[in-house]
Amino acid sequence: MLRLVLTGGAVRRLISFDIDGTLEVGDPPGVIPLSAVRRARHLGFVIGSCSDRPISYQQGLWEKHDVPMQFTVLKQQLAIVRADFDVDYYLHIGDTEVDEMMAKGAGFDFLHSIDDDVEAFMSEHQLHP
Repeated sequence: MLRLVLTGGAVRRLISFDIDGTLEVGDPPGVIPLSAVRRARHLGFVIGSCSDRPISYQQGLWEKHDVPMQFTVLKQQLAIVRADFDVDYYLHIGDTEVDEMMAKGAGFDFLHSIDDDVEAFMSEHQLHP
């Protein structure tokens, strides 16, 4: 289980979401509802998507569902996200070995949307609305 330890002061956190196989609006659909993405933003997480889908597709998806993202990138660009956002904690949630490889290669923690306990993570971090 991925656990953030608060040692005084607010922890600035970033979550990068894969789309297909991860989010409920993916193809195939994943386990993470858009309400959890909105809740993360409401709680002050930096949120964005990192997918193999073109940037224009990702941006259109977020506009369609009225979810303001702070970044939309291709999977191989996670290192750029890390350089662009100075936070205390970086996480990518995805459903493939490529997601995991790209996340770890960029210095992100990784949560597998199928194999890991996403429900427990969302509960622990109050991502349920």
